[in-house]
Parts: sequence; C-alpha cells; structure tokens
Amino acid sequence: MKVGIINVTGYTGVELARLLYQHPEVKLTSVTGRSAAGQKLGAVFPHLAGLELTISAELGDVELVFSAMPHKESAKEVIPLLGKGIKVVDISADFRLKDSSQYKQWYGFTHPAPRLLGEAVYGLTELYRAKIASSQLVANPGCYPTGAILALAPAVKAEIIEPDIIIDSKSGVSGAGRSLNLQTHFSEANEDVSAYALEGHRHLPEITQELKLLSGEKSLAVSFVPHLVPMTRGILTTCYAPLVSGKKEKQLKELYLDFYKDEPFVRVVDFPPHTKHTLGSNFCLIYPTVDQRAGKLIVISVIDNLVKGGSGQAVQNMNLMLGLPETTGLGAPAIYP
Repeated sequence: MKVGIINVTGYTGVELARLLYQHPEVKLTSVTGRSAAGQKLGAVFPHLAGLELTISAELGDVELVFSAMPHKESAKEVIPLLGKGIKVVDISADFRLKDSSQYKQWYGFTHPAPRLLGEAVYGLTELYRAKIASSQLVANPGCYPTGAILALAPAVKAEIIEPDIIIDSKSGVSGAGRSLNLQTHFSEANEDVSAYALEGHRHLPEITQELKLLSGEKSLAVSFVPHLVPMTRGILTTCYAPLVSGKKEKQLKELYLDFYKDEPFVRVVDFPPHTKHTLGSNFCLIYPTVDQRAGKLIVISVIDNLVKGGSGQAVQNMNLMLGLPETTGLGAPAIYP
C-alpha cells in the first residue's frame, strides 16, 4: 500500500519516515517539504538515504497520508484529501478538539471545517480502537496528552479519584519542533530545567476533553504544567489526585493491570520508569502508587514523545485503518543505553 507524508522535514515527519522504512506492509512513495523540495531525502537526512525518495512540493498517488504540518496549516492540506477519499492521519492539533470555538481560544484561528471535528476520531488507540479502524480521518493525539491520559484513564473511568487533578510533565527539547527557537538553543536549554505555559498550555483542552469523556461527562479541575528538560527525547509525566476512599496500593495496581491487560504498547510496571526505558520505542510505561499519608493517587508515565507521543502512534493508527495488526512495524524495544 502506498503512503505519503506531508512535511517530512520536521521531527515528526522524519521519524515517520524512519518507522515506515522498515514497515513490511506499506511503502512510503511520496514525501513533501517546501523548504527542501527537489532535494533527495537522503541528502537532507543521511540516515534515510536507503529510501531513495525525492522531496516534492506536492504529493503523488497514495492511499493514506500523514499530515505533519503545523496547526492551522494542516487542515488546509487535509480537507481536499478527504474529498478525494484518501485516508488521513493528522498529526497536528487541527482535528483533536470537538468544540470548534476552542481553536480560536487556544490556537488563534477559526476552524475551516467544524463539521469534520465530529467525524474525526481521536487517535488514542487504547481508547478508540474500533472507531479508528473504520475512520477516514484520525486526529493523532498530542505528546503530552498521550502520557497524561494513559496515566489517568483507569482511575478516572473507575471513579476512584476526586476531580481535582494535577499533571506535571517534563519533556525533551525535540517536542518544541525543528524550527529555530532561542528557548531550545543548546546554550539556553543545556544544564537547565524550566516550567512554561503556566497560564494554560494548548494541550490542556485536549487532556480535559478526553478525561471528561472517561468520567461520564463529570466536571474536572485539571492543572497541567509542562517543563523543558535538557534531553532530546522523552516525556515523564507525574499525575496527582485525591482518592475518594482508602484504596490500597495492591488494589490500584490490579485496576491498572486489568485496564491495560490486552494492550500491546502499554505496560504497568513495578518500579518508577525512566524516559530512557522507552527511548525509540512505541511503548508507554505506567507506574501507579498511593501516597497513604496524603490519601492521594500518584501515577507516573513515560513515553518517547516522537514515537508513542507522535509518529509511532500515527503508524499504530494507520495499521488499524488499513486492516493490519496494530503492532506491525512497531515491535522494536527501547534503545539502550
């Protein structure tokens, strides 16, 4: 099956190309990137020289497309493709939110096709597997929401926590993208940790939307603070919430093990995981525990922000949309050391 990538020159796009390079059931036949149009993919990214593709300004003939364009720009590319009957996995935020008015508030633009927001399926495979398999348009989740929602989903759905939730996430600098940015300049980011977007990160409405659906539309108070740490890849998320009753750590572990028992890419572990434990892989590791003194749930999750938090999850969604086993091409373990 022929697939294409719009905007292969960003970190998510080039990671997609790497994963599709070794995929046994699809062939990457077309990649675009305006800044590098006309150049060989291997000249821009030497590690992908084996693909023997030329970066174009326009897509060729494909059956499924990944759009790795920035928000606002992605919708303009996706809408015409849907009209042609092409399946799309959109990696931007342009189809994640169901309320079109939130795009003006959080992303600064008026959504060009509000009707499609109801048709798009949120691409967190662990929650929407059946819908993804029959969808033409999948909205790939953001990296921060992936780690946070997977960490909290069992507790929220089982109603064992109060609605006052705190999410603390720490991400590597690749999450900021490949464009030049003073904040991610080596001299600025190295040997430094900083919090940002305390007034409200644009991934917050996405997190709240999905947790609210899991809670049966009950109101939730979610505080989310992201941090930038001096590493290339990885997100470590720590979630806190008061327990509604005296749940014991063993009961909590059993709840999480049961919730994720059939999930190929989520592992409930017996120790606080490190970001390096998922480096380069499509796995999410989750460690739930209880602070008995404070009566609070604490859950830690780790993912590679460019794989399970981006391109790997996109391939997982593609597999379902094309009727393939969702693990196809994604079974590699983390890179160590």
